[in-house]
Amino acid sequence: MSVYNYKALKDKTKSVSGRIEAETALEARKKIKEMGLVPTLVEEVIDKTKQSKTKVVKISTLSLREKIDFTSTLEILTSTGIPIIEALMFIEQNSDSTKIRTITSDFRKRIIGGATLGETLEKYRDIFGRVYIGLVKAGEDSGELDKTLLRMLELLKKQDDIKSKVIGALIYPAVVILLAIVAVIVMLVFVFPAFKEMFDGMGKPLPPITKACMDAGLFMKNYWFVVIGVVAITILTGAWAYKQPKVRKVVDNFVLKIPILSEMLKFSNFSNFIAVLQVSYEAGIPIVDCLSLANLTMDNFTLKNAIRSVASKVQQGTHLSVALKSVQEVPTMMTFMIATGEQSGRLGDSLFHCVNYIDKKLDSVIDAFMKMIEPTLMIGIGVLVGTLGLALYLPLFQSYQI
Repeated sequence: MSVYNYKALKDKTKSVSGRIEAETALEARKKIKEMGLVPTLVEEVIDKTKQSKTKVVKISTLSLREKIDFTSTLEILTSTGIPIIEALMFIEQNSDSTKIRTITSDFRKRIIGGATLGETLEKYRDIFGRVYIGLVKAGEDSGELDKTLLRMLELLKKQDDIKSKVIGALIYPAVVILLAIVAVIVMLVFVFPAFKEMFDGMGKPLPPITKACMDAGLFMKNYWFVVIGVVAITILTGAWAYKQPKVRKVVDNFVLKIPILSEMLKFSNFSNFIAVLQVSYEAGIPIVDCLSLANLTMDNFTLKNAIRSVASKVQQGTHLSVALKSVQEVPTMMTFMIATGEQSGRLGDSLFHCVNYIDKKLDSVIDAFMKMIEPTLMIGIGVLVGTLGLALYLPLFQSYQI
């Protein structure tokens, strides 16, 4: 049995306070209501000796799966008419995630103090993002928070699905390339040096390709720490450079010119973009703000700048379809469907159909990417293995020549 401090209203005007024993905070609120009071604050009295042993969890991030679980539970509870405070209390007491329990506890306290859910989420902008917060605020303003949470849940699931598709498409080539690198390192470090004495005993100069492989293998074997250091510095420098706007602009623009890969990146970006645009538009957010929220999901620097110009044109009075048509990277079918929706006054339906169209195109592009990458990798690995084999056996072939 726990002890709770409470503050409540008596006769809807007089403020009273006191303590009450209960198993849970929810039970404490029920007991206070049975006393003819309206509870405004219920907090558990925590033993200081126990509190000193409790670690405070600092929340810096939530995984996409944790956001989905939190949003799903909150949507189910609010859609059944349960007050937001009691819904948060349920999540706080029953969530499997320590992060969710901690963050929900703070949500509940802030809302009891008079803040809205949207205002509370602002304190965690780095975790939930502006899209999530913007949609929740729109739902609260329209009085349809449960419906907005359902839209947000569908959006999070969609982002998780797109992420899985893209990562799944890139895992296979990444693993094959990694294994190829490991095989080359083994050949250079262990196999070629083992033939050094035999090659030296032949009394003939080594072919250039063999000498290069031999020197590279001996260097890596004797100065492995230098190789590891150079690789680590290169990776860290590349990661730092990519974060710089000028470098990222050049890289992202170059990637959009690579066949197949550019299509996959474009449709994965526009899949998130059009989904957020559709959800925010259905939530009643002005179209310019919808574009701003949707643009936050863009990962490609070039596409992000292009959509930013679209929002500027729409703000000046240009139709959405016309503004999008000025961007070369935007799929033609997408602009056509949006134009049809604007003319018929059913833009929401057109955006929904755009979401389905982009998703299907993304699936077909990923399939095409996988069909192209497999033979390309096989050819590349074949050339690599053939080159190493030629470098290893070429001195032997030359030794038999008269």
